[in-house]
Amino acid sequence: MPSRRTRSAPAAALPHLSQPRWYHPLKQHNYRLFLAMQLAGSLGVWMQRLAQDWLVLQLTGSPAAVGAAVALQFLPMLVVGPLAGLVVDIFPKRRIMMVCQSVIVLLGLGLAAWAASGTITVAVVYASCIALGITAAVDQPTRQVFVNEVVGDAALRPAIGLNNALSQLGAMAGPALSGVLIAQAGPAAAFASNALIGVVVLGLIAAIRNHELHPSTPAARGRGQVLAGFRYVRERPRLLLVILLAGLLGAFGMNGPVVLAAFAERVWHNGVEGFGLFNTVSAVGALAGALLAARLGNMGRRGIVAAAGLFGLFQLVAALMPTLLLFVAMLVVVGMMTLLFLTSAATAVQLEAGPAIRGRVMALYLPLLLGGHACGGLLAGWLTEQFGVRAGLVVTGGLGMLSAVVVGLLLWWHRRRQRFATRG
Repeated sequence: MPSRRTRSAPAAALPHLSQPRWYHPLKQHNYRLFLAMQLAGSLGVWMQRLAQDWLVLQLTGSPAAVGAAVALQFLPMLVVGPLAGLVVDIFPKRRIMMVCQSVIVLLGLGLAAWAASGTITVAVVYASCIALGITAAVDQPTRQVFVNEVVGDAALRPAIGLNNALSQLGAMAGPALSGVLIAQAGPAAAFASNALIGVVVLGLIAAIRNHELHPSTPAARGRGQVLAGFRYVRERPRLLLVILLAGLLGAFGMNGPVVLAAFAERVWHNGVEGFGLFNTVSAVGALAGALLAARLGNMGRRGIVAAAGLFGLFQLVAALMPTLLLFVAMLVVVGMMTLLFLTSAATAVQLEAGPAIRGRVMALYLPLLLGGHACGGLLAGWLTEQFGVRAGLVVTGGLGMLSAVVVGLLLWWHRRRQRFATRG
């Protein structure tokens, strides 16, 4: 299906608009810039998140305090997420990204200066966590939806898949790079690096050719637009269940900053070097997961549920590994399954949501995923404090597996009910 003409240039000036559906988005100048922006932005933000977590651990010595920091980074998304989705659907997405990225740069610079001075406190780090969470609540759904305006309808499916893969790869590689920087130069270096990366991202956003974009029709302003996003998801049970599964996996499985820091300190006794190693090998697994997700393409609901179940299983197995070498090897597998699930789930959600409401749908999906991650940080911190590091990871891995089983059964029941309704 050919794409709509842009407002700024005739179709004849944009040969990519008339390409067939299989036309690959990497052939487009804007999309290559967008992918670089997405990877760099995700990398930088996750570097800062891990540096904040490690700094809290240094200042307090408490995994529970780290869990609180994780929660403060992601809980704001639950509060402002639905409204942020409406902002994404109404206002120019490129402008939103410029504003959000500018805030991220300022946060990185401020924390770098404060940490380097040696006077930083836990309260300051917590305040930064909240500010970063509010900014991410607007920035992340904007990035997810902007890909449609970059490539148009002709290459949307592969573009969304690549975008999600690189976004999640940055989320895995960022902590690994941050761990190395913290080990060599301290948290201030990680904060400063995020600020520098943010400046590069601003340049990439500015370099996108505006006349080659495919601007979507803004959502109507007025009452009820936020609730329309909730109704859209509620009326589509299969979409709702995938979003729910992402939230459950975020809560029960994606608590790496808390768990890996605790393993480095209390189980293997290798400090920040071990912390950096654990995040690095997880990032290697994430890269494998990204390549596998791109290779498999559309996994369907069964594949998404299977990836979620395997993720929980391998996390549980990793907790029981008797040697450091086996533990590190299992982290590679856990990283691979993490990215395979996240990429396939996010792609399915985006493709099912229509362009006019995609911002509000993603603003429900991402807060639930990352808000679950925040709650999971608190849960993992509490379990670690009460029952030990290994027991905490066993429990969260088991809960992740149980979530996949329950959601899989609900999807099966819904599909079976639809078949009976069709026959009747």
